[in-house]
Amino acid sequence: MAGPLSRISLPALVGSTFAALVVAGCAPTASTGARPGGGTLPAGGSAGSASVVGPDRHPGRNPAVPRPAHTIVVMMENHGYSQIIGNPQAPYLTGLARKGASFTHSLAITHPSEPNYLALFSGSTHGVTSDSCPHTFAGRNLGSELRAAGKRFVGYAESLPHAGYTGCYVGVYARKHVPWVNFSDLPASTNQPFRAFPKRFAKLPALSFVIPNLNHDMHNGTIAQGDSWLRTHLGRYIHAAMHHNGLVIITWDENEDVVPNQIPTIMVGAGVKPGKYAERIDHYRVLRTLEAAYGLHPLGESKHRRPITNIWRRAGTKSAGA
Repeated sequence: MAGPLSRISLPALVGSTFAALVVAGCAPTASTGARPGGGTLPAGGSAGSASVVGPDRHPGRNPAVPRPAHTIVVMMENHGYSQIIGNPQAPYLTGLARKGASFTHSLAITHPSEPNYLALFSGSTHGVTSDSCPHTFAGRNLGSELRAAGKRFVGYAESLPHAGYTGCYVGVYARKHVPWVNFSDLPASTNQPFRAFPKRFAKLPALSFVIPNLNHDMHNGTIAQGDSWLRTHLGRYIHAAMHHNGLVIITWDENEDVVPNQIPTIMVGAGVKPGKYAERIDHYRVLRTLEAAYGLHPLGESKHRRPITNIWRRAGTKSAGA
């Protein structure tokens, strides 16, 4: 991202912006699903509706989806929508749902965890039906497509022992939750421990994945632990994204084997219209939206989804630093 932000430390930026918001009295309010300025948000179709499963007639760059300068995708574990949004144990996430787009009909692809990560990252579960490890795939994926387009991708995993590590488990790190490690066309440099996450928002890759460890992604730990981790470690980046052409997507891999496989998905950023959105989305449709934003050819099943276009404040905006 070009401009003054790249010369200002993030803590100073966030501190001054937060102070201005406090003076202005911008406290978060409960989301009612209403559009800013009136009206209601459109409900999406059913599982078979064209808006969800119809092929995208305009693959690649879609001007109805803005291109963020920096996108962060965070994946959490094993909870349904009603377990998170509105839960007193998740005050930070509930607040983010009010400040961004909260999807009330977001569905995972399958059970258990691993194939859902693969679906979001590559448009396919690759026939994986368990949490087995290791796997190696030669197919295209979001990381390789971004790199081919001249955009930087990095995946950051908490408790990863060192950059490029390919082991299945160590302590509270689990490779089954880190899909980019499985693809042979990505160099080891794209696989980084979370401690390498840039200190400044402007230094982030065009798109990054963040995977908390098993204690902080709500897999082994509690909802309160995961909520606190997100606030502590990503709160200032999320705040910056909301003011400087950024996008943060927080989603879950799956719920706890409840039918339907409904999960929370929250998108927050400078271009996002706050509200509750009832349209049906899934991991493939989130992937298709990222592909549309960065002008990438649709991967696998994402070609049968249409990008999410109705949550943006300004269609077609693009930062010079993107």
